[in-house]
Amino acid sequence: MKTFKTYLFTVLFIFAVAGCSDDSEVSSEISNDTGETAEKLSLTQSLPADAVSLDPHGSNDSPSEKVRSHIYEGLVSQDENLDIVPELSSEWEQIDDVTWQFTLREDVEFHDGSEFNAEAVKANFDRLLDSSRGSTRAFVLEMIEEVNAVDEYTVEIITEYPFSPLLGHLTHGAGDMLSKELIDEDYQHALDEAGLDITLDEYYEIREAGGSGHKEIAEQITEHTSTVVEQNPAGTGYLKYDSRTPGEQTILTGNDNYWNGDVNVADLTLKVVSEASSRIAEAETGQSDVVADVPPSDKDRITSNDDLVLNETQSVALEYIGLNTRNEYLQDKRVRQALTHAFNKQAVIDGIYNGAGTEAVSPLAPDVFGFAESLEPLEYDMEEAKRLLEEAGYEDGFTLTMMVNSDNAQRVDTAIWLQQSLEELNITLEIEQLEWGTFLEATGDGEHDLYIMSWGNSTGDPDNAMTPLVHSSRIGSPGNRAFFENDEVDRLLEEGSRESDDAVREEIYSEIQTILVEEAPLIFILHPQKYNVYSSALDGVEISPYEEFNFQNVKNKQ
Repeated sequence: MKTFKTYLFTVLFIFAVAGCSDDSEVSSEISNDTGETAEKLSLTQSLPADAVSLDPHGSNDSPSEKVRSHIYEGLVSQDENLDIVPELSSEWEQIDDVTWQFTLREDVEFHDGSEFNAEAVKANFDRLLDSSRGSTRAFVLEMIEEVNAVDEYTVEIITEYPFSPLLGHLTHGAGDMLSKELIDEDYQHALDEAGLDITLDEYYEIREAGGSGHKEIAEQITEHTSTVVEQNPAGTGYLKYDSRTPGEQTILTGNDNYWNGDVNVADLTLKVVSEASSRIAEAETGQSDVVADVPPSDKDRITSNDDLVLNETQSVALEYIGLNTRNEYLQDKRVRQALTHAFNKQAVIDGIYNGAGTEAVSPLAPDVFGFAESLEPLEYDMEEAKRLLEEAGYEDGFTLTMMVNSDNAQRVDTAIWLQQSLEELNITLEIEQLEWGTFLEATGDGEHDLYIMSWGNSTGDPDNAMTPLVHSSRIGSPGNRAFFENDEVDRLLEEGSRESDDAVREEIYSEIQTILVEEAPLIFILHPQKYNVYSSALDGVEISPYEEFNFQNVKNKQ
């Protein structure tokens, strides 16, 4: 069985020839450790869902980030241990409680050929936080009050209040950098489409001044912003945007001018294959070289195939069921507690997830700072569930609707499991399966009673693990799809993000977790073990704890 398109993947070893006259040959080869050259690889990866947006200031979802992570980079990043490491900035310093200074790399350019510098950084943060962009990711960095270009390669970031996890938040995709020229072009297009007779510089001045003048214009251009960016995104990453067929595939090509070393990839096709069995078949037949998100139930099938490698990654993400607290029944915490008690978590983990993960007792994974080890969860107890419903006056039951994205078989099966369990409580659970983009929009608008989703905690900090999910300012698309509002939780989350003493922060987050167990706006399922597959003919596939792939150094085994 062939696992590669061998006519593209054959590795050629030749001596490097100085003074080569054919530029096309030079651009198609890379140097290896021995000074020899090898042909760049053409890769295909199957993904379960399509990107919703290619704009780094666009939608805040994992399928989009799996594509964007190849195109864009931020000031800082995280290594495999979740430690902060330099990326587009070479060093940084905290000047005072609210002021940070970053020194930028001087050898970086965007895919469109424009220069990466302090003005570009400022333009990106100004755009992310601009209400006209309406970014559902703005909350990640909303504490930023001001960004100043100190000189060409020095940036000063000032926050509205002390914010301890700032560096972690800057590793989030919301902090990725777009070409300033593209940002300008996108704004100009929006102004033109809105029929406004103002120049780009005038708009920037109005935005800087803020107030009602900016608000009025922002409302007129918001539907047009991002149009240009979506059509031809330009970051600094090791791969560049080439083309896209929505719902089918996105094609990226190697960045020959990448600042951080050679790129072994000629092109990467990111193909949408929603059914897990079809994705596995793609790997087995060699139609895809890498396959994302394989169900644990297929682990034996993959490990028994010598042509495939199964990658296992323990995620800090949370798989959970959200309860819409604005629902007439679910606004009563006794009902929410009853549903939690009716959910046999361990049985679901064993039966549906094949034991692939760690049982979740709160939004925080055990390895994440702030995890409360002494927390006592609401255990599976049908008698207690019945008692709570009777106390709430709902012993005769009611009907609820649960939304789930149709491309995730485990979530569909989990919904069915809960549906059957709730029958014992006289509760009818109607399951609605939706395409990913439709699911995000519907749950963001609160059209659901229950839903199943995951949260990646892509900064590795307790603030990002909980604030988006349960803070009242994040209601709807920004993350709080449970529409949960609790003044004490809000206060503690804000206090925890401002506190610089780690011991005090731990106490704060422990208290928040205790409240969340009691209030039960979410049913915490597990922190999943993630499975991804790639051809055994490949070396150098890198997969982060957030399930983002890096193929820069991928090569064909000798």
